[in-house]
Amino acid sequence: MPVTLYTDVHIPRAITSGLRRLGVDVLTAQEDDAATLSDSELLDRATILRRVLFTFDDDLLEEAHARQGAGVEFAGVVYAHPLKISIGECVNNLHLIAEAADPEDVRNLVTYLPFR
Repeated sequence: MPVTLYTDVHIPRAITSGLRRLGVDVLTAQEDDAATLSDSELLDRATILRRVLFTFDDDLLEEAHARQGAGVEFAGVVYAHPLKISIGECVNNLHLIAEAADPEDVRNLVTYLPFR
């Protein structure tokens, strides 16, 4: 079963469009009417939908680490620093995760991009 993705409001449309062209199932916070949710609520929402959350947001990264430390389950987070990765690398790396991983492989994990 492929990994489905959820993107926060900071992710450029070019990444979402590129993923969709490759057949990746991705939902944006804006499309889900969740653009104003707090980081905690957004991670909860992605988890309820069984989607891995992709973010550039350091605060969301901290939220995921806090949940790991507290043993609170979440669907998974993929983090990239926007100045350290190109749009093309994001699309390629996320496509690889979506196609090669199983949702259980990334559950409760934080994955960092770019892959090197």
